[in-house]
Amino acid sequence: MTSLLIAISVFFGFFREIWDLIKQPKYRALLIWVVVLLAIGTVFFSQVEGWEILDSLYFSVVTLATVGYGDFSPETAAGKVFAMVYMLFGLSILASFVSMMAKERQVIHAQRFGDSEKEGE
Repeated sequence: MTSLLIAISVFFGFFREIWDLIKQPKYRALLIWVVVLLAIGTVFFSQVEGWEILDSLYFSVVTLATVGYGDFSPETAAGKVFAMVYMLFGLSILASFVSMMAKERQVIHAQRFGDSEKEGE
């Protein structure tokens, strides 16, 4: 039960940090790009490949996260070409978003714990 509470705490802490980042314009713009990118992929794969919306979103997330389970793959030529372009652009946008989040998290961590370490010296 304790590990469940810790997991829930970490989960909500992660989303609280994302919410704090959204308040800053440079992070908000990049997050909007990620959401738009996922929406474009979802709509495209749903229309062209004939997948359900949830399956298309799942494929878009799995593709951009470079997981690639292989349970879905584009069958049409248009889907394959779009997937290649989608991966190239999407990975760069998603990598930028994750990198900016990681840098900001380091800054927040340094502010929270760096100050308390200096006080202890």
